[in-house]
Amino acid sequence: MKLWMKPVEMICVNGCDGKIRPLKFKWIDEEGMPRVIKIDRILTVEEEKLAGNRMLVFAVQSCIDQEDRRFEMKYETKSMTWYLSRM
Repeated sequence: MKLWMKPVEMICVNGCDGKIRPLKFKWIDEEGMPRVIKIDRILTVEEEKLAGNRMLVFAVQSCIDQEDRRFEMKYETKSMTWYLSRM
């Protein structure tokens, strides 16, 4: 997996219990084209601190071009920003 840390636009659901569930995101690929990726499965959710910033790390799976791909998405709680961390 390549390390990216690119900010993305995310659509997510915030549950009544306070948990966040990402649904799909939009990012600009290597060719400069916008792509919308639907998240099919959330594999794990962990919490980490990066340079003192609390982040939620989501390991997710999506089907892209008939191939299952795994991603790592990070949500920075202080700035409320989503990142495509690894692909």
